[in-house]
Amino acid sequence: MLFSIESHERKLFDLVNQCAKELGEPAYVVGGFVRDRLLGRVSKDIDIVCVGDGIRLAEMVASKMYPRPKVAVYSRFGTAMIRHEDTEIEFVGARKESYREDSRKPEVAAGTLEDDQNRRDFTINALAVSLNEADFGQIIDSFGGLQHLEDKILKTPLEPGSTFSDDPLRMMRAIRFATQLNFTIEPGTLHGIARYKSRINIISKERIATELEKILATPKPSVGFNLLFDTGLLQLIMPEVAALQGVEDRNGRAHKDNFYHTLEVLDNLCKRSNNIWLRWSALLHDIAKPATKRYDKEHGWTFHGHEWIGANMVPKIFRNLRLPLDAKMEYVQKMVRLHLRPISLTKEQVTASAVRRLLFDAGPEIEDLMHLCESDITTKNPKKMQRYLEGYHYLKERMAEVSAEDRLRLWQPPITGEVIMETFGIPPSKTVGLVKTAVREAILDGVIPNDFEAAFGFMVAEGKRMGLESGKQFADFLK
Repeated sequence: MLFSIESHERKLFDLVNQCAKELGEPAYVVGGFVRDRLLGRVSKDIDIVCVGDGIRLAEMVASKMYPRPKVAVYSRFGTAMIRHEDTEIEFVGARKESYREDSRKPEVAAGTLEDDQNRRDFTINALAVSLNEADFGQIIDSFGGLQHLEDKILKTPLEPGSTFSDDPLRMMRAIRFATQLNFTIEPGTLHGIARYKSRINIISKERIATELEKILATPKPSVGFNLLFDTGLLQLIMPEVAALQGVEDRNGRAHKDNFYHTLEVLDNLCKRSNNIWLRWSALLHDIAKPATKRYDKEHGWTFHGHEWIGANMVPKIFRNLRLPLDAKMEYVQKMVRLHLRPISLTKEQVTASAVRRLLFDAGPEIEDLMHLCESDITTKNPKKMQRYLEGYHYLKERMAEVSAEDRLRLWQPPITGEVIMETFGIPPSKTVGLVKTAVREAILDGVIPNDFEAAFGFMVAEGKRMGLESGKQFADFLK
């Protein structure tokens, strides 16, 4: 089967063909670029395997390009990278790898194309396209990857234990690909993940977090998190989330399964927002429910204070996953801490002061908070669903009303009473208020822009009209 090479790629691939021929070292396009093209997905990364010296091939290709691109060489890994227009092209020599039991750092030796395909993670990523004159454009499929693409199946090219032991991150990549591509993990491969899950402990937290974020970025992250839980990986990498699973029944009263509720909230949110940190917030919003679960004979199961305790748990989770301990973490904390506030205001006559307090506490993130809260409605009772949605609609109307009422009352012009008194050398008085009001009205009427310099000039002119003399200039306030 021939690979469809588009016109804008033909020049590049012909050049690689020419250089590989000069070096006497065959070259192939492999991996994600081939897979994505066959799936009709856009890819801006091209991986080229050379049965020989990949760095030397990269340097020769670059030397024949105009303008000549810089070749980034990574000698330790035997790779080189060229950026051409909006595409990154990586060159590597075909190799075979072996691993020690306690490490994911391989011992590397030169190999054949077959060796290189053997070390790939999945059959759909082991597909190669020849860039050589004899069979240019021919797809080389050693493990049935074409059929697996057709059937939407993820399968390791070798026995799963060998593939996953070599690089345990591949277990998470399998789950991430299944979530992104809507593929099914072949039963033997899925069993291999469960069997070798403990190998994930030798992978850096940063790389694990990257895979988690790629799962969170999909339209339906619940697919990935269910697979992480079912294989036992989630219990190792995010035990706090795994602990949400389960239902306890006492005297015929059971609480909902908070793990599956969390995933439903997460999927709901993904229909409303692409904000990755808001998606983290949805994943963690009920994280403290196991710690706060109590049974009350009168009220049944309660989780009092789980929003506050959950917010306090966020920094530890972020540290464990090497996620940023900055404003992004504080944003997630805020969302977790406030996620019950809006719904509590839909259950009562909403006072302006309660709405004002919510707007103040949420600040500019109020819209994100409302997205999270609306996503938190997972009831299967249509009447309850309608009641909750109507409550949120009413709350939004009240927020808009209170904001409009407060905007003029709370707005402060750039000129303060202190500036007026210092400029004119006068004590607190009615005159200070008159000048301040005149500046404010001039800004609101569009007479002057809302900035300090323009307001200062207007203030001086207004003071002069009122018989005041300015003892300070604009420049004095810039010191």
